[in-house]
Amino acid sequence: MIGNTLIVTIAILLALGFWLMGELKFLIPYRHILFHQYAGAILLSIAALFVNLFALIYVIQRKFFLKDTGRKLSHIDKQAITGESPIPAPKLPEEGD
Repeated sequence: MIGNTLIVTIAILLALGFWLMGELKFLIPYRHILFHQYAGAILLSIAALFVNLFALIYVIQRKFFLKDTGRKLSHIDKQAITGESPIPAPKLPEEGD
């Protein structure tokens, strides 16, 4: 789940970056000055955006994609305990082996 969240977050940030590159073409002559003086602030704001976006996507995924997981897992657990599961129980090693 964290892997999926990471992929979605990176995809959104890349899309945002490409869109911003298209919109901020007028700053191209000043890029060396901007990077030299404001690189730390730019990186810090991108990192903060990444963390907040990652957390938001993680919460959304937990809300919508893990709906009723506890109820579904308890049903499978009950099946396994009663022996009604189509998956055979693992064989336990005997003490003589």
